[in-house]
Amino acid sequence: MDGIRLDSKVAIVTGANGGIGFETVRALAIKGAHVILACRNLKSAEAAKASILREEPDVQLTVLRLDLSSLASVREFVEEFKSLKLPLHILINNAGLASSEFMLTVDNLEVTFATNHVGHFLLTNLLLDLMISTALESNSEGRIVIVASRQHESARGINFDSLHKKSWLQSLPLVKSYHGLCSVYAQSKLANVLHAKELARLLKERGANVTVNSLHPGVIHTNIVRNFFKPAEYMYNAFPRMFKTMEQGAATTCYVAAHPDLNGVSGKYFVDCKEAPCSQYANDPELAEHLWKYSEELVRS
Repeated sequence: MDGIRLDSKVAIVTGANGGIGFETVRALAIKGAHVILACRNLKSAEAAKASILREEPDVQLTVLRLDLSSLASVREFVEEFKSLKLPLHILINNAGLASSEFMLTVDNLEVTFATNHVGHFLLTNLLLDLMISTALESNSEGRIVIVASRQHESARGINFDSLHKKSWLQSLPLVKSYHGLCSVYAQSKLANVLHAKELARLLKERGANVTVNSLHPGVIHTNIVRNFFKPAEYMYNAFPRMFKTMEQGAATTCYVAAHPDLNGVSGKYFVDCKEAPCSQYANDPELAEHLWKYSEELVRS
């Protein structure tokens, strides 16, 4: 980010109150962007905002409530953001969840997949026209960044039926304890990569000056690791250097969101600030198209 300025740019970061999201907000704001912290917990988001302002009192930060597990909340967030009459140059779909239990949202969707993919899918679609018009009026490229994970490689496609009802396999005690990370979490991260690729294709067809890319932030000691994948907790305590810091984890996000080297680059997957290969399922155009249509039906209902 050396030498890069984002003055007059507006960015939205979901899940901005902690971890990678917090560091992403901080980095973009220091570079001059007006950053919207889109968070479910307003108290935590305001605390994050105050923390940054103590160090950087001149940055522009706005907190808005967004619960990605609720389609109604996503729509309310978009209406509230649009009421601010701001442009939108950068959208960073960062928020993530890995539930260790099978739970359905108010929209009757599995909570991890709903939060990690469906909520972001609707959010992106509702903000897309604004991003396209902002890019046109400002003569600058809009960027959508989707924070995925290398965990997508363990998903063997997407079991669409399991996203509405609990399977007999998920009810077994041993499987149940690892349900979030090993099954639906991996599928939700695969959906993130597929979403980026399909949206990039559709935007190219429209001739829009907006790019979409996904990324793996690295292995980081986040709440997802601490609260769910206990073996990684032990590994962190024994071998902390194997894990990235929050600042290092946010580096690829900021690179994809703002670096001029990526002008015109879209539909790619990044690791450690470099383009990287993704799984064969993530490169399946038919699966990407099916996921898109499936997601459209979900947010339409």
